[in-house]
Amino acid sequence: MLRTGALPVFTPAEFQEASALVYRTLSPTAQIHWPLLSQRAGCEVWVKHENHHPTGAFKVRGGLVYLDHLKRTRSGLRGVITATTGNHGQSIAFAGARLGIPVTICVPFGNSVEKNAAMRGYGAELIEVGHDFQSAREAATQLAAERSLEVVPSFHPLLVRGVATCAHELFTARPELDTVYCPIGLGSGVCGLVTMRDQLGLRTRVVGVVAAGAPAYAKSFAAGRVLASDEVNTMAEGVAVRMPDADALAVIRRGVERIVEITEPEIEAAIRAYFTDTHNVAEGAGALALAALLNDPPAQRGKRVGVILSGGNIDRPRFAKILAG
Repeated sequence: MLRTGALPVFTPAEFQEASALVYRTLSPTAQIHWPLLSQRAGCEVWVKHENHHPTGAFKVRGGLVYLDHLKRTRSGLRGVITATTGNHGQSIAFAGARLGIPVTICVPFGNSVEKNAAMRGYGAELIEVGHDFQSAREAATQLAAERSLEVVPSFHPLLVRGVATCAHELFTARPELDTVYCPIGLGSGVCGLVTMRDQLGLRTRVVGVVAAGAPAYAKSFAAGRVLASDEVNTMAEGVAVRMPDADALAVIRRGVERIVEITEPEIEAAIRAYFTDTHNVAEGAGALALAALLNDPPAQRGKRVGVILSGGNIDRPRFAKILAG
């Protein structure tokens, strides 16, 4: 049950149930201290490698929990439909393939070619519609009614429970972290991080990160209420959100210290830094946390800092162009 006041997003018992389900399919990902990144940032950097999942991104944790719940509780389920720019869709397609649930996914025109291919590879039906995530989400809602499909949202307590296993792995391995930087898409990752930190009784600060070209959550955080953006303009499609989720915003405002906005050149610089210093591939949204740290040196000088590398699904032509500088 999602609670946005003083109570948690999920209970310890609910988390344990979700955790057991996740680890029947997935292995924990590593948190690695990279000396070259630490030298670059001026602090002890620990990277949580969510790019090492089968789908290349953290969201697969939540998709497994959500679809398992649907299969057990929805009699006569004909299939599910969702909207995505890629990683959420791969998560649902991956889980659907394992649970025998037909999956339909709406993506905006111009979406990542390679993410689209990955979703189709897991057996999903892909429908290109609209100019951004919000318009694809609206189309998915309409198609759900026409085809009698169950809509899978991009933010939901069940998704948060699943992705909170990432936070649990990081915080139990490195409880001494002073700060963790986390990208904010629609909010499941950062809400899982905040809730798990609180349940473990840690004092780690959580800093949220958005793209400057998709500032809806930053503006909503400052205003204390949901403020939608008319448009988004960022290569970090995983955080290209125009309409924040009100429940997610409540959790973020309760538990996140601040939200940092990162420019496109800063995102590209972080992608290059990941490859140069660790030989890992980061997509735009996956590089946001490191970008925020690299542009926040006085605040973290000499401290222990975690960054969530949330995904590595970047198209080869874009990645090659960014590496070329």
